[in-house]
Amino acid sequence: MNSLTIALDVMGGDKGPLITIPAAIMAVNHLPSLSLILCGDQHTIQDILHKNNALNHPRLSICHTTQVVAMDEKPSTAMRSKKDSSLRKAIDFVEQGKASACVSAGNTGALFATAHFVLKTLPGVERPALISSLPTRDKDNHVFMLDLGANVFCDADILYQFGLMGAVMAEQVDGVCKPRIALLNMGEEDIKGSDHIKLAASQLAQNPDINYVGFIEGNDIFNNKADVIVCDGFVGNVALKTCEGVATLVYEKVKSVFEKNVFAKILGQFLAPTLKKLFKSLNPDQYNGASLIGLRGIVVKSHGNANKKAFFTAIMEAVKEVERQVPEKIKDSLEQGLIQRP
Repeated sequence: MNSLTIALDVMGGDKGPLITIPAAIMAVNHLPSLSLILCGDQHTIQDILHKNNALNHPRLSICHTTQVVAMDEKPSTAMRSKKDSSLRKAIDFVEQGKASACVSAGNTGALFATAHFVLKTLPGVERPALISSLPTRDKDNHVFMLDLGANVFCDADILYQFGLMGAVMAEQVDGVCKPRIALLNMGEEDIKGSDHIKLAASQLAQNPDINYVGFIEGNDIFNNKADVIVCDGFVGNVALKTCEGVATLVYEKVKSVFEKNVFAKILGQFLAPTLKKLFKSLNPDQYNGASLIGLRGIVVKSHGNANKKAFFTAIMEAVKEVERQVPEKIKDSLEQGLIQRP
């Protein structure tokens, strides 16, 4: 693989550099072709690199910034007054061509607004969307879901476009041939749902190049009925956070059952390898790394509360998208007339 450079907003997230920098070290040690630009406070970065015996690592460089975008900061404030923030500088490196992608665990709204402003959307794309993969019942497959929070309301044309961009993502990142596209709705029947959902369904169904399979309900998200699930950002974000909450609840409930008495503890130890394998497959950390798809560059959003392993996963997601040239493939599809309204 050719060498590549990715810029990191190391100050973003709930724990900031305490998580992002060790993850960066893990990433460059894992991938010899990878170089990372660490955007943030130089003194803090150097201190953590020193503690991790990586101060002079040849593939870790530092871009000193004087500002940090707070997790609860308004996107407009970040855009206007935080031009020397770690978040902004990481995106600037992508715009300048000095980095092939950027990764941040910071403020989602600020990341979306800044990336949209700096990188702009691809020709023909009205709005970028937040897309990520989720597990399915088939251990060898997962499903892409968008939008996960970037756009609260989406009309039919935008949902249609999301479906087409999601198809490109599934084809390029997962190698899915003719990915199945579904719209998340309150029922599978054609008569259900809002007018813009119905219109989006009609537009997708009319495109012969799209494998549209109809509506899908929330309880079928993980049933491998689709390769791409499309919804607006409000619905997608609520669905995602609900799924993560249920996964945590199940884990805690099962754990508590095997701690009730001596017999349960013995049984738990016997079943521990199987249970560990099961929960590992459901762990949200391994699916960490939502992409702002539709931009003229690659921007990956990590969970704000990501641990080292999860942020490492987000970096690897960015690497994969660079390797597969996702923005270029979407752009090619646009130019070829694939992403057009019927």
